[in-house]
Amino acid sequence: MPRPSEEPCEPTGHNESGGLRVEVLDRGPVRIVTAAGELDHDTADGLRAALARPSVPGVERIVVDLADLRFCDSTGLNVLLRARLDAEAAGFRLEVAGPSPVVARLFAITGANGVLRIHPDLGTALEASGPPGSAGDAPSGPASSGPA
Repeated sequence: MPRPSEEPCEPTGHNESGGLRVEVLDRGPVRIVTAAGELDHDTADGLRAALARPSVPGVERIVVDLADLRFCDSTGLNVLLRARLDAEAAGFRLEVAGPSPVVARLFAITGANGVLRIHPDLGTALEASGPPGSAGDAPSGPASSGPA
């Protein structure tokens, strides 16, 4: 994931690929990437492209809103985990918000809930600040991801 570029990117964007709809919105220091539908081998490129977009100056973290994601397979999970590593390498934080019980179960079964910073919903994610483990941090894991 590139560092913030000198070229401003569009503050909002929309990409639809098969059964997945992806929207991007820069809101102050937070880039919100919303994924809705089904994230799998056939649709993962849409989310991958949105997460790889250059950031505008001032963006410090990326929150991936999964509230309307109905399905996620191993390809989708790998996109999220790779994006987290890329974000960290570029000096950003990547967080996840509002995974459905099905997606939260995938995170729990694979152990991704121990790696990803997971918030119960987008509102909580936007209110949280600071590095993982700080006072504003939402706990990750099954308790914050909903019932498994």
